Amino acid sequence: MVSASTTSEAASPIRLGMVGGGQGAFIGAVHRMAARLDGHYVLVAGALSSDPERARASAAELGLDPNRSYGSFQEMAEKEAARPDGIEAVSIVTPNHMHYPAAKAFLDAGIHVICDKPLTANLDDAKALAETVKKSGRLFVLTHNYSGYPMIRQARQMVREGVLGDIILIQAEYPQDWLSEPIEQTGQKQAAWRTDPAQSGAGGATGDIGTHAYQLATFVTGLKAESIAADLDRFVPGRRLDDNAHIMLRFSERNGKRAKGTIWVSQVAPGNENGLKLRVYGTKGGLEWVQADPNYLWYTPLGEPKRLLTRGGAGANAAAAAVTRIPGGHPEGYLEAFATLYTEAAQAIRSMRGGGGVPQNLVLPNIEDGLEGMRFIEACVRSSKEDAAWTRLDSL
Repeated sequence: MVSASTTSEAASPIRLGMVGGGQGAFIGAVHRMAARLDGHYVLVAGALSSDPERARASAAELGLDPNRSYGSFQEMAEKEAARPDGIEAVSIVTPNHMHYPAAKAFLDAGIHVICDKPLTANLDDAKALAETVKKSGRLFVLTHNYSGYPMIRQARQMVREGVLGDIILIQAEYPQDWLSEPIEQTGQKQAAWRTDPAQSGAGGATGDIGTHAYQLATFVTGLKAESIAADLDRFVPGRRLDDNAHIMLRFSERNGKRAKGTIWVSQVAPGNENGLKLRVYGTKGGLEWVQADPNYLWYTPLGEPKRLLTRGGAGANAAAAAVTRIPGGHPEGYLEAFATLYTEAAQAIRSMRGGGGVPQNLVLPNIEDGLEGMRFIEACVRSSKEDAAWTRLDSL
């Protein structure tokens, strides 16, 4: 069970810094709450904005020492690495185009990195960052937070135990409606950078939420896409990046069978707030999970009635129990799923503190998952430009 720190751990919390996440940012506050939830971290430093004045004001709001509020991530990496009480890990919660330079600076300084998704703004930067991670010997975690939900862990273990038989069909969808109008033209901060190719990269909805849908499908099934056929749209006039995508996938072969899949992502689907869903079907049964109701997992054995498995209930398996904090019937959700990744990262960092490696029981999304996500985005963009032609990921 995920629990708060033991007495010895609490005496030595992990010193955390943050890049980005200042005033007006959404995801930075989420990361800070997640890091605090299980008591493993203390935020001690930040380069919270590229605007020095906003960075100072944001640091003051969070109670940071003014001497540890930095005007740039480069300054922060250099000065924190030189301090005897410097940060051990950094959260990077900037727009995509800043992930690579910031992560590289901290890895080069010997500091562990916890980075928001997608990995980078382009595949070349992703490949370069993978080399940096390898050379650094530091922990790199990519916060695909949906993989931290207990019932997603339950589904993953069920697939690995063969409960579903051979996987043959995978369906994921992630519709939203918040970009149904061109709000990026009004100065709305979150919309502005997500629809800007210079900051977001080549993928709009595919990069922002498509990578979540794809990572969730591969996390649960253990399968990777071999090739993709994608049809990307920009339905809002004047928009520079896709806001809707229909994607077909051919997965790698396993046990003589090749699973097929579909992903639909949209940010222009009225009536959908955050409609992430995953369905996995095998030769012996199927699973269905809905992010809006994450404490439940529907399981249907072939030829039998559907069964509702609940987080904390009698049907929960060891994988779900390991990341469950409170009794069944008390909902756990988005923040707790994020916190699961931070807690598992803390376990890895503490192991590495003592000279060990990352514990084998942890399933943290890492640099390889990030590379896979960037290949997914690139394949979608290339395929769509070629009239939805099938595109192999290993060609990228």
